[in-house]
Formats: sequence, C-alpha cells, structure tokens
Amino acid sequence: MIRLSKENMRLWLPPATIFFVILLFIFSVFWLPNSFDDPSGRIVTIPRGSSFKAAIDSLNSAGAIRSGFTFKVAGRLLGYTKSIKVGKYLFHSGVSNTTILQDLQEGKSRMILPVSIPEGRRIVGIARRFSADLGIDSAKFVSICRDSDYVRHRGFEVGSLEGYLMPETYNFYWQTDEKEIVDQLVDGFKQFYVDSLRKRQEELKMTMHEVLTLASIVEGESGIDEERPMIAGVYWNRLKRRMKLEADPTIQYVLPDGPRRLLNRDLKFKSPYNTYLNYGLPPGPINNPGKKAILATLYPEKHQYLFFVATGVGGHRFSRTFTEHQKAAKAYRRARREVEKQMKLSNGLTNKG
Repeated sequence: MIRLSKENMRLWLPPATIFFVILLFIFSVFWLPNSFDDPSGRIVTIPRGSSFKAAIDSLNSAGAIRSGFTFKVAGRLLGYTKSIKVGKYLFHSGVSNTTILQDLQEGKSRMILPVSIPEGRRIVGIARRFSADLGIDSAKFVSICRDSDYVRHRGFEVGSLEGYLMPETYNFYWQTDEKEIVDQLVDGFKQFYVDSLRKRQEELKMTMHEVLTLASIVEGESGIDEERPMIAGVYWNRLKRRMKLEADPTIQYVLPDGPRRLLNRDLKFKSPYNTYLNYGLPPGPINNPGKKAILATLYPEKHQYLFFVATGVGGHRFSRTFTEHQKAAKAYRRARREVEKQMKLSNGLTNKG
C-alpha cells in the first residue's frame, strides 16, 4: 500500500482544496437552488428593451435569485445575455440560475394575463385598458387602429377600426406587441360576424359599416340585454319614417368634455354625428358594440314604438306617440329630482355625523 508522507500531504491538499472550491463555485453558479419563503412564488417583470443587467436588477428586486453576481456569470458562460423574452414571469422557490436563464430565453414561465374589454368602449378607452393591464403604449395602439393602410389590409374600407374591435376577455402576455393585440380584437370580430350575419345584413339592405354604426348607438343607449332589440326596433321605425334618430350617445361622442349629463344647448352642437340635427345614421360607429347589440340591430323587435326615455330607476319606458313620450319624460325628471333630493339628504346626514 502506498502511504503519503506528511510532506506529500502538504503538497497534495492545496490543489484538492482548490479543485473542491472550484466545483462548489460552479455548482453555486449553475445549479444551486434559489430558495425563498413564498409558496405563491415571485413575480418578475421584464419590460421591453430590457438589457441583461436590467433583467438581473428585476430578478434581484423581486428576490427571485440569491446573487446577481453568480446569475450574471451563469448568463455570460451559457451565452444567455442577448435574447430575453418580454413578460411577467412567475418563479417558484428552488429553481436554479440555469433554469431561470433558459426560461427567460423560452418564456415558459411567463404569466398569461386576462384583459376584459366591456361592450361600448371606444378605441381610446380600450387602449387605456390594455395600457393599464399589459403595460403597452396606448398611443401606438390608437395609431394602429386609425392607420388607413392597416385598416384596409384587414379588409375594411373605412377610416378607422372604431366599431370593429370585438369586446371580449382576451389573454395576452405582458407587453404583447400592440399590433398583435389589435389583430386579435379584429379577428374576434371576424369570427363572430359570420356569413349568416352578412346575409341578414344584405336582407336589410345595409352595409356592415351601417350595421355597426346603428349597433354602437343601441349599445350606447342600454346595457340591459332584454331592451336592446326594443331599442333597435325604435331606431328602425324612425329610419323608415325618415325621422331624426335623436340619439343621446351620438352627442356624447363629440362633446369635448363628455361624457356628462346633456344640456339643451348640447343638442345644437354642430357635427355630422349629431343625430338631433342630421337625418339618418352618423358617419360611423361611436363605440365598439358587443355581440348582443349587433344581433339586436340585425334582428330588431317589431313594434310601433318611436320614443323611449329612461325610467330613472333602471331601464326605459317606450312610447308610440310624442304625447306619451312627454308624459314619460316628465315622470323621468320627477324620479331624477327625487333621487337627487335623497342624495343631498344622505350627504347632509353624513356630513353632520
């Protein structure tokens, strides 16, 4: 048996120690788990244009990695410093630097974020919602929707996509490209507006643009599903009799300081969208109507009503004659005054308390 002398031991130990330290360092750089006490994981946001250093800062700030230095070394050695996918990531305790780096390259742990677009929102409002929920550039979103070349490319001969963005709940990654988002909203509309609806549109002797324009007014008038076909029927009756639509939402669309309660002077606001001054439909949609408003417009309820007014307690009261309508309007004003009176009393009691 070969025995090591004390002198040989002294010569052998330093290289062994160095080798062990190197192995330990390599393990800590690539495979040592990043542990933290948070069962729900750590969310890390990597915005557009982030450098590798910025990504390390985000990981450090979120407490997702033990050491920015070892993570940086791992990234350099593996060549994972150039391509990082944008997104919000969810990392759980126990993942190594190597796993996180691979994830940043492939985007596997990126969170899918649901964004709900309510019916009747305008392009600007939709842009704000995506900006708030996904961190996108709202101005760029609006610009794409109003880009005539892009609109034409999507198959519409109109000035903008107002009315053509389908309200729905969509799922996107954080800071998805604005054009990709607009594409999906337009695709949502196209998937809904199938051949049977186009055929119905032709039966009514309308263009798609006219259908969406009227549907946007119906959407603007009521959020009650049962009322939409009735309201659509009122507007169809008025169009057939060549009566002005006198739709309040078309005024709200052009008011510089709207939406707000309309005043009598607002009804004289000069604009092609003012249906109190102009006959027929306005030039285009005033919002992006939902499926039910579009269907109500294509399949309106048949009746003899020509007027409707809010009840003041939800819903509308429909009338066949102007005299009936005036009575309903007076009842609405009384109800509104009563509500305002109760609110003032309530506020007064609150202030005294």
